[in-house]
Amino acid sequence: MTKFLDRIGIPLPILQAPMAGVSTPALAAAVSNAGALGAIGVGATDAAGARAMIDQVRASTARPFNVNLFVHAAPRRDRDREAAWLAALAPVFREYGAEPPAALRTIYRSFAEDDEMLAMLVEAAPAVISFHFGVPAPERVTALRATGAFLLASVTNLVDARAAEAAGMNAVVAQGYEAGGHRGVFDPAATDERLGTLALTRMLVRRLSIPVIAAGGIMDGAGIAAVLRLGAEAAQLGTAFVACPESSAGPAYRAALLAGDAARTAMTAGISGRPARCLVNRFTTLAESLSARTPPLTPPDYPIAYDAGKALHAAAAAHGEHGYGAQWAGQGAPLARALPASELVATLARELTDASPLGGH
Repeated sequence: MTKFLDRIGIPLPILQAPMAGVSTPALAAAVSNAGALGAIGVGATDAAGARAMIDQVRASTARPFNVNLFVHAAPRRDRDREAAWLAALAPVFREYGAEPPAALRTIYRSFAEDDEMLAMLVEAAPAVISFHFGVPAPERVTALRATGAFLLASVTNLVDARAAEAAGMNAVVAQGYEAGGHRGVFDPAATDERLGTLALTRMLVRRLSIPVIAAGGIMDGAGIAAVLRLGAEAAQLGTAFVACPESSAGPAYRAALLAGDAARTAMTAGISGRPARCLVNRFTTLAESLSARTPPLTPPDYPIAYDAGKALHAAAAAHGEHGYGAQWAGQGAPLARALPASELVATLARELTDASPLGGH
């Protein structure tokens, strides 16, 4: 057992990614009960909602689990840009008998400024707390470390990884470009190096003094074994768990994911305002066409653009069209399996043993 796994108290080097909007307390509990590390994403709710989710997980498992938060910078309001984006989406809204919102809202509060969430986490003291889009201010890190929590941060490059290490993170999640969902870049205005999982994992293992968890495109035990051989102490899988019955993915999302070789993905900022990997659908196609304009039309900052994206999905879904949903998925989507979470973890563990040169991990 690695030092990381020993510290967390899980027997398997497998983490379920905290996919906000998909990861339910039931999924997190089932994964943890199976010997891996389950997770919930609370970045899209407030302190009360997050506490309710934590309590639900604890009602079903006594094992550790991960609570994930968004630490994005405050969005810049640009009324002209927002109006232009809404105007571009308006014809699609009208196809479904709806009008776009009159104005857009900042629908998610960043943990960077959420004192109520911090106080709740200090009181609830979950075993693992992770961050996406950045790391909290030093005083917040200090408060959370004082609870005994193991702190993780998603990183996509060496600069952000070193910043996470300096900030007091206990480990980093090396998020390769293959990964589904939002890119964890700290500065969305910076050039994305688009490092793949294998290159990024090996680089961070060689350059950091804290554990590295690999993420992105890993769908089976052979993939887990591959990143462990590169020096990662565990692997984090997200897309692999979307089709589990315990997730909250809707029928259309599941069907698209389980379409076999047809389950293709694209990186788009059009849905939420930040680059994110999604199954190719009507929204990714629309976003691509808008970005191809001269001059290109860019969405408002995250999460302002997501207000429009959610409204468009709701309008279309009301008429039976689910192709405007945020169907987050990584490049390994064609390998997705529809298994109960406990069965999937057991299968991953068997595959890992079979793929390991010495018959174990």
